[in-house]
Amino acid sequence: MTIAEDPATTSPGYKWVGTRMIRPDGFEKVTGRARFGADIKLNGMLYGHVLRSPHAHATIVSIDTSEAEKMAGVRAVITGADFPDPSGPAGDQDLQRNVIAREKALYEGHTIAAVAAQTRAQAKAAAEAIKVVYEVLPHVMSVDEAMAPGAPLLHPKLMTKGVDPAPTEPSNVASRAVYQGGDLDLGFAESDVVVEGTFTTKPVHQGYIEPHAAVADTTPNGRTTLWCSSQGHFTMRSLSAKVLGWEPSKLKVIPAEIGGGFGGKTTIYLEPLAVRLSQKAGRPVKLVMSRDEVFRATGPASGTKIVGKLGFKNDGTMVAGELWMAYEAGAFAGSPAGAGSMTALAPYTVPNFLIEGFDVVVNKPKVAAYRAPGAPMSSFAVESLIDEAAKKLGIDPIDIRLKNAVTEGCTATYGPKFPRIGFVETLEAIKNHPNYQIPLGPNQGRGVASGFWFNAGLNSSATVHVNEDGNVIVVTGSPDIGGSRASMALMAAEEFGIDAARIQPVVGDTESVGYNDQTGGSRTTLATGAAVIEACRKVIADLRGRAAKQWDVALEKVEWVDGQAQHVEGTQPPLSLADLARGWNRTGGPLTASAALNARGVGSAFSTQVVDLEIDPDTGHVTVLRYLTAQDAGRAIHPSYVEGQLQGGVVQGIGWALNEEYIFDRNGKMENPGFLDYRIPVASDMPMIDTIVVEVPNPGHPYGVRGVGEVGIVPPLAAVANAVDDAVSRRIRDLPLSPVRILDAILNKDS
Repeated sequence: MTIAEDPATTSPGYKWVGTRMIRPDGFEKVTGRARFGADIKLNGMLYGHVLRSPHAHATIVSIDTSEAEKMAGVRAVITGADFPDPSGPAGDQDLQRNVIAREKALYEGHTIAAVAAQTRAQAKAAAEAIKVVYEVLPHVMSVDEAMAPGAPLLHPKLMTKGVDPAPTEPSNVASRAVYQGGDLDLGFAESDVVVEGTFTTKPVHQGYIEPHAAVADTTPNGRTTLWCSSQGHFTMRSLSAKVLGWEPSKLKVIPAEIGGGFGGKTTIYLEPLAVRLSQKAGRPVKLVMSRDEVFRATGPASGTKIVGKLGFKNDGTMVAGELWMAYEAGAFAGSPAGAGSMTALAPYTVPNFLIEGFDVVVNKPKVAAYRAPGAPMSSFAVESLIDEAAKKLGIDPIDIRLKNAVTEGCTATYGPKFPRIGFVETLEAIKNHPNYQIPLGPNQGRGVASGFWFNAGLNSSATVHVNEDGNVIVVTGSPDIGGSRASMALMAAEEFGIDAARIQPVVGDTESVGYNDQTGGSRTTLATGAAVIEACRKVIADLRGRAAKQWDVALEKVEWVDGQAQHVEGTQPPLSLADLARGWNRTGGPLTASAALNARGVGSAFSTQVVDLEIDPDTGHVTVLRYLTAQDAGRAIHPSYVEGQLQGGVVQGIGWALNEEYIFDRNGKMENPGFLDYRIPVASDMPMIDTIVVEVPNPGHPYGVRGVGEVGIVPPLAAVANAVDDAVSRRIRDLPLSPVRILDAILNKDS
């Protein structure tokens, strides 16, 4: 279902934008022809295996690789000593140490060494023959442990940033982010109702099906071709170059197809290892993670502890908000505490607020992005408290949000003023939908929550070529995860006025197209799409100029309509794109143009969701009965892909709310590193997820695009928690809402 604010202005009669073309990459993927990272095979290729730390925190006393180097089939063995000493800014040093450990292993699964051999079995056997002497150290596995006085330190020189006065002693707190406004004490003094509580979430994995894979082929002249599954091959190039101590131009990165990422494939793990092994062995090397390695050694979303307090007037007006939030960063600084702080109260007008976010290192894998990183956790706390306030005040949960919703011109709690946005429209869409009126039965509950994500712009490039038959090739450097090939083709078709089937979208390597930031931040259709549009318009201007020359008329006498050059007065026969392409050798040479930009006019995204669920009072098991999500897409370039993004975010959020968590034993060893014990939702767990695509066009994009990939995962944690509270009349503030936890709440309702 799609709704528009004003059909007269938001549906301007596009021919291709807004249609559901067959996906350009569909044939290759359904027939198995598409090549993913692990599918790459080169002549003479070796296979690699990584040796990982069995300890959560340990000094590396010594590494002896001599026995491994003598084993059958072994062609190369590397350790941290084969890489430059970590240097540069703290973040770069952390990246280098995370790829391969140096002085210490900081989490179970931390890379210690790697081997390349003729077969996988030989590489594994050799890696296991490497002798490592460890001095095991005390570890910290939660923000409470890490922030406690006298806690073991992961980094003896880590000083907290963002604290005044600056600390003189190191700690496990890397930084503090603060957003504040108004008079907090006055706000709470003026409040008629105050709700507060402490909320916790556990680390969760993005759940991509394809594990990380990399193939490197280094030639004797030092240049390397690298194939990898990632969300941004230009990013893989620059990050790998930092770890290797190389100039980025020495690396050519070819993007493989990607079997899911959701933010988890925005950084490097295997790539520099494969390059160094290939360089040392003089042969191509492939490294592929097992599922166990993916869980133990790649970045999940942060575990968090959030203490929240909100104040309201009797009419539902929110007048004060205070949040203290600690995010696990994993072994190295860089959690999304800042983003969580920025998004926490952003959907609402709150005159008095204080938000503090702390980035805390713990002995777990370094966290990575996961769809709207940081926002689902802070939204879980805020939206749960809003729900509590609505019940205390006797106000409908949609109405209390409408009462406080930001609109155009409001100043966000993190600083900027909102342009045209569609938050109110998502709330109204849910309230007016039949699902919101369905009566509930025994042991059933309904939960509502909203969410915000600011989206990103960043850097994109595109090149457009017209073939001699009049068909068009569109080359970008953005890996296609959520349908960007289709969206690029549709926007190009709209610009040229030709059938979208005549557009061939291509994802080029790092030597075939200009720099592109990674596919993430809900940026690709907006930013790379804007580059494609600009390049198309350059080609069209060239086509008009060539037609003007052929007709010997002024340029302003030529317009481009429906795929052809037309004389405005109709005195010349139209020239089609194919006509002009066939004659390019007489009119100026090949038809091609490029565009590069740093995207501006990013459109903020909002989502409101409602879930109905039923709880088995004897087991605590939750059955999701129905789910409805409304999200402002700005403009749905390809509605099927937009709906899929909305549904995918919901499914992942439900898993986060109900089942998913990293479980560690007392030694810091992960106990559930596989999809059998780490349970993500499957199709049989889900009802049909109904979608409402709200279209309030973003004024900063030629077609009104906002980006849709992230905000959909923000509300589900709170929506599900609110529905559980509605069903059992007991607020549970710790995720996941497992059957054991819910059953305990039912049995101890009166305690």
